[in-house]
Amino acid sequence: MTEQKTGDSKKSQNIIREDVNNRPFSRLNFIIMVSSALLIVLGFLLMTGGGSSDPNVFSPDIFSSTRIVVGPLMAFLGFVGIAIGIIVKPKK
Repeated sequence: MTEQKTGDSKKSQNIIREDVNNRPFSRLNFIIMVSSALLIVLGFLLMTGGGSSDPNVFSPDIFSSTRIVVGPLMAFLGFVGIAIGIIVKPKK
């Protein structure tokens, strides 16, 4: 029994701490990913709205360029930015 206890204490002493330089993502990666996520949210917010409170009345606001061009483009660029944030290698 005493051998197991000493073996366990040796294992806990041999734990290697992860070096900051060996992490898969750096601060730059997280900044890119968070800003891209905010860009996605903004793109989806730009696509919302344009409806009418009365279902019998047509509202041409649903065809505005903000909702069909700018919003989806911003969301798409946000998804591309997330991929770039994952792929970029941290500097050593």
